[in-house]
Amino acid sequence: MKFALALAIVAFTYPQQQAPATEVFLARLSHDAMPLSGGDVANISNSPGYDNQPSFLPDGSAVLFSSQRDGKQMDIYRYTIATKTLTQLTHTPEGEYSPLVTPDGTGFSTVRVEADKTQRLWRFAMDGSQPTLVLENVKPVGYHVWIDATHLALFVLGANGQPNTLQIADTATGTAATVDSNIGRSLLIRPGATNVTYVSKPTSGAWLVKELDPRTRTMQTLTPTLSGSEDCVWDPITRWLIMGKGSKLYGWQPGVGSWREIGDVGPAGVDKITRLAISPRQIAGAATLAIVAEPKAK
Repeated sequence: MKFALALAIVAFTYPQQQAPATEVFLARLSHDAMPLSGGDVANISNSPGYDNQPSFLPDGSAVLFSSQRDGKQMDIYRYTIATKTLTQLTHTPEGEYSPLVTPDGTGFSTVRVEADKTQRLWRFAMDGSQPTLVLENVKPVGYHVWIDATHLALFVLGANGQPNTLQIADTATGTAATVDSNIGRSLLIRPGATNVTYVSKPTSGAWLVKELDPRTRTMQTLTPTLSGSEDCVWDPITRWLIMGKGSKLYGWQPGVGSWREIGDVGPAGVDKITRLAISPRQIAGAATLAIVAEPKAK
């Protein structure tokens, strides 16, 4: 299947000071031509501070992301695509990162940097109220993805020089078990399955995109990453894996082979792509891609 992009381009320890001046852009990703083609850029975060970790509501109508607006701590914001409105959801003295809608659709989970710098997973109602602790004894959590209503894959930071680990957590028991180490920050659920996709970063050799079956704990290697890139996302329509490097987007198709350039957002003023997110469904014939990147210097 082919792509076309109408560019309405709509840390392991989370940064507390001097965070990079990243922005969140949105892109409409249609699937009928190659390569990706141009259009207008929309910067949806539009803030001089740190804006990162976007994720979509299940219906694709809005994007949640973390933003530092007062120079102190991170809060969670919602950008509603149809109305182009930005709403602050959390108003806490703690910092909230990496929001994801919970499986029941009634709230969002987030990594929270607490007053004593502990990083644990919390849950909020969709309006940013009713904070509750999800996993009391699992810490320090860096990133997460929901596998089902009670299970998550977690990126847990290593302590005292130990490597970061991939852990499978059970909210019913409050426990987590380590299944791999030396992993990157991208944790994804492969479309049409409950398998967890993640990046393995061995101490030597190429970084690898791997897949874990959380039921059997078996793993397989899918492909090496783009050199130096660790952020990726599955397109639920084409089932391609997408990564960014510099201002370019690349796609990898299971069973096909190497990465293929599928677009360049540089002409739209976007550079140094890192995090990516994609809407789980199409709206008006296209999916929506969220891109975390730095605006090109003018």
